[in-house]
Amino acid sequence: MKSKIENIDKIVEYWKESSDQNYSTMHNLIKTKEYSWALFLGHLMIEKLLKAIYVKKNKAHAVFTHDLLRLSKMAEIELSDEFEEWIDEISTFNLNTRYDNYKHDFYKLCTKEYSETWIVRIEKIRKWLIQQL
Repeated sequence: MKSKIENIDKIVEYWKESSDQNYSTMHNLIKTKEYSWALFLGHLMIEKLLKAIYVKKNKAHAVFTHDLLRLSKMAEIELSDEFEEWIDEISTFNLNTRYDNYKHDFYKLCTKEYSETWIVRIEKIRKWLIQQL
């Protein structure tokens, strides 16, 4: 059940500002070549923008999930097939960075080239989501 809220704009702005902070941190991590953590912050940044959109559309507190695709659907955002695929993959960055049994393999996967590709995709999604706000 959705918990209705009154100060929608303030909560939306909270999620947006927090996402902006994660965006800055993501770029700092790229500079230090901490690619797996940069991608994790990219995930978190997208999650917070989705939660801002969810709050704005539903006038209710954001749901507790890290699954970006699920959150997109709950926020009733119509994604292109390409963005849907990307968001589904970006969701895995959360698990792959947080849990030890995935960390090592994900760390090895996060080469400079791999990470740059995903950062570009994350930034495209970010820009599009901000337009949805």
